[in-house]
Amino acid sequence: MICANSPVGALGADAEDGAVTALHWGRDGTLTEGPLYQQMADELAAYFAGTLWHFSTPVAPRGSAFQLRFYAALCAIPYGETRTYGDLAKALDVSAQAVGQACGANPIAIIIPCHRVLAANGLGGYSGAGGIDAKVALLRLEGAAGLLI
Repeated sequence: MICANSPVGALGADAEDGAVTALHWGRDGTLTEGPLYQQMADELAAYFAGTLWHFSTPVAPRGSAFQLRFYAALCAIPYGETRTYGDLAKALDVSAQAVGQACGANPIAIIIPCHRVLAANGLGGYSGAGGIDAKVALLRLEGAAGLLI
């Protein structure tokens, strides 16, 4: 496990060619040792301790051209801030439904912070293990939960 104790449970990851390609809840992945493993473990520990606000762990999510553009937009949302599905849809000139689907397809949640995307009138969904409870835990960690809860 890259991170055994976090507010959202144990985390593992897959990696290829020196970059993380997926984050897994409750199970290991292919990334089990080495410098990338250590960097990700250290950064996740610091994030969950509230001392890291931006990840530098190399990531290489797979997805369509739109999904990759969307993941870049997610990474631009600052720690402790949120955007709505509508905000991102307008910025990317797509439908809010496309944004929701791309959030659900995010293979590297937390590092690519889809938990920072909210519905116009509530939390919206969350595809990470633990669902909305995990999203709330991450928003609380970042100090953004006061916006809604």
